[in-house]
Amino acid sequence: MEEVRAFPLTCAVQNYAWGKVGLKSEVAKLVVGGDPLAVIDDNKPYAELWMGAHPKGDAQIKDNRIAQTTLGQWIAHYPACLGSKVKDAFQGQLPFLFKVLSVNTALSIQAHPNKELAASLHAQFPEHYPDNNHKPEMTIALTPFQGLCGFRPVEEILRYLKSVPEFHALVGDEAAEELRCSVGDNVRTSRALKRCFSRMMSCEKKVFVDELNELVKRVTDEGAAGKDTSSSNGDLLLRLHSQYPGDIGCFSIYFLNYVVLEPGQAMFLGANEPHAYLYGDCIECMACSDNTVRAGLTRKYIDVNTLCEMLNYNPAPVSSKLFPCVQDPSDPCVALYDPPVPDFSVLKIQVPASVKEYTVAAVDSASILLVIEGDAMATSPAALSDITVRRGTVLFVSANESLSLHITSPSGMTLFRACCLL
Repeated sequence: MEEVRAFPLTCAVQNYAWGKVGLKSEVAKLVVGGDPLAVIDDNKPYAELWMGAHPKGDAQIKDNRIAQTTLGQWIAHYPACLGSKVKDAFQGQLPFLFKVLSVNTALSIQAHPNKELAASLHAQFPEHYPDNNHKPEMTIALTPFQGLCGFRPVEEILRYLKSVPEFHALVGDEAAEELRCSVGDNVRTSRALKRCFSRMMSCEKKVFVDELNELVKRVTDEGAAGKDTSSSNGDLLLRLHSQYPGDIGCFSIYFLNYVVLEPGQAMFLGANEPHAYLYGDCIECMACSDNTVRAGLTRKYIDVNTLCEMLNYNPAPVSSKLFPCVQDPSDPCVALYDPPVPDFSVLKIQVPASVKEYTVAAVDSASILLVIEGDAMATSPAALSDITVRRGTVLFVSANESLSLHITSPSGMTLFRACCLL
């Protein structure tokens, strides 16, 4: 039988332009915490920390028995580390990618396809949709985190159609009236909402740029005169326009819920759910895929027709977008974020200052463990040696392997753990 162990990971950093720069970024802070010798460039964006075996950012695993290798290669050599159920269900692959994101400017109006649509898009347009997998995502705030998620209640959209004439002009009188008359009939509402959103997103560029410029001028003038611009969502509009001038995505704020997650709060982004990240730092876990359909607030490839066809046009209040965690009945330190997909779950482990010895329980799945706060010495039954862990440490923990923490920090520890609980 293969030996399975826990090992530190050196993880890939993605320097996308939308990320926070230097040590303003939670990603950069974690990098320095994990490696005090790391050099951080104050003018460079540190957008994402990738913890997993994704081919575009495969982590390096520190296993002294073998030459330097990637986590993906190591898993291929020791497939039992995944756990038997996970290994069989996901063809010997780690089924999730764990991330930290530090968002400074808006990150695209987008949605992710289900498996059926992903397979179709990949077959037709492999250059834009590079695999046939779905990409559900879980977002957990580390700092106050702003985003857009799902369609607003119809009453809110109708209010904006009335108070923002430039928005109304793009949707059109007929579509707006159809939406107004659909209230109370969910089927008609979804159909009308799709028509409204599709008409706006499909406008000729000159038309929507002219309307957007007019709206920005009006809101700017009203703000300068001391008027309340909240009926036009003025502050958010001007912020997005400053980041993406002339972008149709600026109008999406009138359709989509504005969500602010407090630290520890989460939202789950299932297939076909429209969303965008606006600002803040978060933990993210997703199925291993690169399939993203975008249509605004981005400089990447946009696919308006696919996005408009695929979306869930189910209006709902912002409160419905919060995904609750569940306290582990067997461990008061653990809160479980368990989405309705098999690919991943996330556990938040909050060890209080009064606890100096803590055991990370074994599960029948490979795990990736990220230390957010605290210091400890980690040992496991099969480990070759003790592992010093601190803020920014990332560990790969094989299936059915427990981890004992001797905590040395005075204020306890906070960790996040991604795994696959089939």
